[in-house]
Amino acid sequence: MSMNVRSRRLSDPPQYPDSRPLRSRHDHMGADEKREAISRGYTPSRRYGGIDLTTAEWRLLGGLVLVASCVRLFRISQPDSVVFDEVHFGKFASRYIKGQYFVDVHPPLAKLLLTFAGFIFGYDGNFDFKDIAKVYEGVPYVAMRLLPALLGVATVPLAYLTLRALNCRATTALLASLFITFENGLITQSRHILLDSPLVFFTSLTTFLWVGFCNEDKQEPFSERWWTWLTLVGVSLGAVVSCKWVGLFTIATIGLNTVSQLWSILGDVKVSPRLFMRHLLARSLCLIIVPIFFYMFMFWIHFAILRNSGDGDGFMSSEFQHTLRGRGMQDTYADVAMGSSVTIRHVNTQGGYLHSHSHNYPGGSQQQQVTLYPHRDSNNDWRIFNATQDSDLAQDWETGPIAYVATGSRIKLRHITTDKALHSHEVRPPVSDVDFQNEVSAYGMPGFAGDLNDDWIVEIVRDQSKDSKSRKHLRTLNSRFRLRHALTGCYLFSHKVKLPEWGYEQQEVTCNKNAVMDNSLWYIETSTHPNFSLDAEKVNYKLPGFLSKFFELQQVMWTTNAGLTDRHTFDSRPSAWPRLRRGINFWVKDHKQIYLLGNPVIWWLSTAAVGLLQIAAGLIIIAIWNYVYLSPLAYGSLWTRAKCQNAQWLRTWDFSCNDFLDSYTQYHSGTSTLAHSPTPTSLGYRVGNEDNANHDAVNPPGESTAISFVQAVPGIDIFGGEGNPDIKGDPSGVEMVGS
Repeated sequence: MSMNVRSRRLSDPPQYPDSRPLRSRHDHMGADEKREAISRGYTPSRRYGGIDLTTAEWRLLGGLVLVASCVRLFRISQPDSVVFDEVHFGKFASRYIKGQYFVDVHPPLAKLLLTFAGFIFGYDGNFDFKDIAKVYEGVPYVAMRLLPALLGVATVPLAYLTLRALNCRATTALLASLFITFENGLITQSRHILLDSPLVFFTSLTTFLWVGFCNEDKQEPFSERWWTWLTLVGVSLGAVVSCKWVGLFTIATIGLNTVSQLWSILGDVKVSPRLFMRHLLARSLCLIIVPIFFYMFMFWIHFAILRNSGDGDGFMSSEFQHTLRGRGMQDTYADVAMGSSVTIRHVNTQGGYLHSHSHNYPGGSQQQQVTLYPHRDSNNDWRIFNATQDSDLAQDWETGPIAYVATGSRIKLRHITTDKALHSHEVRPPVSDVDFQNEVSAYGMPGFAGDLNDDWIVEIVRDQSKDSKSRKHLRTLNSRFRLRHALTGCYLFSHKVKLPEWGYEQQEVTCNKNAVMDNSLWYIETSTHPNFSLDAEKVNYKLPGFLSKFFELQQVMWTTNAGLTDRHTFDSRPSAWPRLRRGINFWVKDHKQIYLLGNPVIWWLSTAAVGLLQIAAGLIIIAIWNYVYLSPLAYGSLWTRAKCQNAQWLRTWDFSCNDFLDSYTQYHSGTSTLAHSPTPTSLGYRVGNEDNANHDAVNPPGESTAISFVQAVPGIDIFGGEGNPDIKGDPSGVEMVGS
């Protein structure tokens, strides 16, 4: 009798009572059972990005979000006054709403998000955010604080999902999420109008998306889901660097991981060159091009909103400034002649105007101040006179022929508003009081022709001027020139040094005998002359496009940020972070205080965890150091006697150090100090004799022709001369050499 047996694969994962995890390692979310089932091939559904949460986990995640919301939103309306850097970022939100141009060292995304929150809740931009602890009036500050708070809440589930995507246990992910939920420093940062919470959120989002992409990459490259994850990583990278430049570290982390991936793919013999190029191009597109375009798009929005002139104009070039409303300029005469009324701008230090006003220096000559002023003003106007003619000043340009200003022209510059001449003499400036600097002032009175200290020589800098005409004689906008004082030889000069309050904190102008080229370059911005015809050639600024404005602003941001070298009163240095040595004082008022301080338990545990991760690296470094230190014994290379003796850490390490010379130079010079070093023969050992009668050519007559050689015998130290009685051997083959 026969039986037919037919088997089939079970639709559900088999349950084996004896294969369940131990109770001490049991994951109450069922993740252990699911992982075991997946390892046996039972995969009921596709894991998107490596994430496949149970129903219980989704409920847990909802509970985490609820707890995080309560922690971060509790009393968010308090205090009702400005806290710490809300002074800056609230002010920037006001500038955005009014469309007034400003400059900040951070990219615009986080500020735009804060502005959007204020805008949709009716903020008009009229609050000045001037001082910490100033009470809010007419500002939807709760809504503006709510945005970073919600981003802080979202960081908690992102941490959980990231760890689960990394195949960590649910309890591990829960522990990390709770640590983030109750981290005091993150809570404090996320409850105010600051950029840190958006930065942390987008950093967390980038990490989560990258882990999801890596999981998809192991399953099915170039699928729709694969492209979605990779593209979202690129967008998130653009977002994190658009909040703060410190996001570049996140980009570097993803970049190094990408290089590692591509290296592994390149080494896979199953991957064709064509397929490798697809991987390379896909990652280049999504992880380089997409973030760059996102970053640039944020600045396109930034420029589109800030169309009006504001307090950031002075940081930008003249061409950039003339793209703003209220800073446009009418066409001006291209030529500059004797008698022209001009405005003169400095090339290097953000293009301030040569300026004077009816206030005198408190010291030195006590003559009228000459400064650099960043804004348009009638006190920026000067008239050019020919300094080589002694006739009445008016006749030089009103009645005579037009005389263009060229290299070598000797001129006087007269301040039109106060009727005083640009003047310099051997008097030290009030701030830059050094020997090579002379004071520059405005000197004279109506009807006074002036003296030789008013005379300046024009020097057109050909390689800095823009065209052939502007190199021959002075031309508006296009010529770059220097003004050399006729008597002292110093050059009209300005640098980023501000005058005190008596100078209205305007920029200092001096006459420098050792002037660097960049700080002594000037150009004419406007030129008018009553004798020029209406159809004479005119010029204006060439307005820059988006790319020119974008790159100029990046340079200004970098330069401004590099100039922030002063220590802040409440700053916290990186060296203090691992130990949580101190925090940052945010706000003090009415016997209350907001102080940014991390949760010490979490901080110290994280520092300890990082330290544990470094132990392996430290052990490897120590092992490599010991390898190098003892390598002369392994390779038989040169060594010194002192180093050899230092390497004998144990007394039982009986390698001989007497064979080595005292210094490495002795090896090269041929000097030997081993004359008295013990040898087998000097110790009295000889193993066997050989008749060397045929070796007379080598050994002269009368000398011993015996060749001594040593055979290692247990218990005999051929260098020490003494045997070890504990080691037994046959010494019969060893013969003492007698006299």
